Formats: sequence, structure tokens, C-alpha cells
Amino acid sequence: MSQPPTVVIFCGRLLPISETFIHKQAEGLQQFKPHYVGTRFVRGIPLPQERTHAVNRGGVLGAGAEWLFKELGVSPSLSRRVCQINPMLMHAHFGVCGALALPLAQRLHLPLLVTYHGLDATMTDQFAQQQSISTRVYLRRRETLKGRAQQFLCVSEFIKNKLIYQGFPEDKLLVHYIGVDTDLYHADYTVNKSSVVLFIGRLIEKKGCEYLIKAMKAVEDAVADISLVMIGDGPLRENLERLAANTLRDCRFLGAQPSHVVRKWMEKAKILAVPSVTSVVGDSEGLPMVILEAQAMGVPIVASDHGGIPEAVIHGKTGFLVPERHCQSLAQHILYLLQDSTLSRNFSTNGREQVLSKFDLYQQTRKLEHIYSSIAENY
Repeated sequence: MSQPPTVVIFCGRLLPISETFIHKQAEGLQQFKPHYVGTRFVRGIPLPQERTHAVNRGGVLGAGAEWLFKELGVSPSLSRRVCQINPMLMHAHFGVCGALALPLAQRLHLPLLVTYHGLDATMTDQFAQQQSISTRVYLRRRETLKGRAQQFLCVSEFIKNKLIYQGFPEDKLLVHYIGVDTDLYHADYTVNKSSVVLFIGRLIEKKGCEYLIKAMKAVEDAVADISLVMIGDGPLRENLERLAANTLRDCRFLGAQPSHVVRKWMEKAKILAVPSVTSVVGDSEGLPMVILEAQAMGVPIVASDHGGIPEAVIHGKTGFLVPERHCQSLAQHILYLLQDSTLSRNFSTNGREQVLSKFDLYQQTRKLEHIYSSIAENY
């Protein structure tokens, strides 16, 4: 029995816990065998050792090899390892990683596919210039990437429009929703809901947590028994904990949690709040996976009308959309759902149905395999 052809899944870091969606998509491939390639390892998602290859394998020499690969696109040892697995194409996640992967793909004569997710398409050039070696390399290679990559996948129409504005060739841009595992994330209507408004995400400016905490003060004033539960970690945690302690009766910060714990909280929560905003450096949401996961589990959403979110949250049908940074509107729509059980049930049912029809991981991964095959055949 012949082995399926290999594809390279390229990410700079292999592989942060926040990028579970990359791992799930890759491992969901049936017609292709994924190998993970990147610049260095990080503590996060366990990857199969025999299918994982990094430039930086530790120590001073590893750090030097990583620098050389980023700046000059040179890594003889990585080139040999990738050549040995004889891949059909290379799929880079995030535009910055597409730029890092470009010299390797060219050296090995591989077609290159790049998925843009969010900040990679929305950050300002000034931010990119100051952020890191990788983002500076991206600016230097961006025009070459536009011409040399075979396809750019965008996780939302919002991201596609951002890339069109930046001069990416429109005929190479394709919206492809990654999707969620609707068997793993499923609605259990026998579970008794707790009086919990849930937030899940990194504690960074883009996530808009301060506006949710302020909005919850009005919710607490109207509802006696309500809790805000925050899952996630990040640089703003200390400030947000201080704000919550001075503002709310009941707000719990649980830090980063494994996916099975997150699902348990989704089962119990009455609402998922997604108060995202555009950050000062332009960081915006492509399409937050947590929204799709929560909808698959029948959790109604109250979210900002921001980035690609309106492509998943249909206002008045699967959830509510409110203006960015508008605490009063955020509180008002949370209260609508807390106080109207029929509306909440309707949103729950509609959200699950929408995910099944439009954002199912199995269906979306089959579409991705068709894209792979088409690119390989026409290269």
C-alpha cells in the first residue's frame, strides 16, 4: 500500500498551545502526511518527533543557525531533512512564517501556500519594523512573497480585504475557514448552565478584556447571581486582576487551561463574551476559533462588531454584535441573553447549526486537500 504524499506544515515556533487549530487541521489530513517544520521548538503542543524538524535544536549553535536561517534563508541541515521526506508542497501558517519559509521552498522547488490569520495581515509596517527579526524579514520579503507564493489562504473575508488593500494579487487570495471538530465540540443540552459569563483568550490589548470587566459591573448591578470567568494568560493579567478586584463582586482568573477544561467551562457557561478591539499597532481578529468552538457547543455569543467576527456571529440569530469599546452596549446585550431564556436557546441552536454547515473541521479539511492537489498539479 503506497504512502500518502507529504506536505510541510511550516510555523516559526513548534508549536504554541494557542495554535491548536494548526495541529488539528494538519492531523485531520487524510490524503496527505504532514511534517512540521519551523525555526525552533517551544513548550506547547506535543508533536510527533519523527515528523517534526527545527532549525534551532538548542544551545548557542542552534541560536546561531536560527539567526542565519531567518536573515539569509540558509540552513543546509534543514534543507537536507526536508528533502529526505520528499514533500509535495509547503504550507506556511502566518504571513511572517511564509516569508521565512520562502527561501527554503524556492531552494527545494516546492509550491508555497500561506495562510494569513490576523495580526500578520493587519499590523502596521512601523510595528513590524520594531517587533522582531522575523517581522523585519517579512517586510523585506513581502513583495517577493506576493509574486512567488502560489496561493494565499485567508481565514476570513476581512483578512482577504486587508491583503487586497496591501496589493496582494487578488487571483491568489482565497478565503478558507479552518473549522472546528464538531464531534469533540458538541452541545449537551442536559447540562445545567451556571450563571457564568465566560471569556477565553490571551490577556492582551486586542482581546478588549478591560471593557468586559467594566461592562460586567452593570450586569452585576442588575443580576444578583452572576460570575465572570476569565480563561487565559498574558501580559495584562496583573492589571486586569486589579481592575476586576476594584470593580466586580465575582470575577475569577483561571489562567491558561488545557482544552478539556475549557470545554467543561463552555458546557457550563450561559454566554461567551468576545469584546475584541483593534489595538494601537493594528492587531485585529481574523476569525477567533473560540467563537466557533463555543457555537459548536451551543453557547450564545456576545461579541464586538470587529474584524472577521461578523462572519461567524450573525447579529440577532446566533449572537449579538456590539461596537468596539462600548461597555454599555456590551452589558445591555449580555443582560438580554441572561434574562431571556427563549432567545438564548434560539441562539444556541442556530449557532450550532451554522458551525455544522459552514465551519466543520472535517469538511473544511477535505476542501484544503483539494486546494493542495490543485496547487501541486499546476506547479
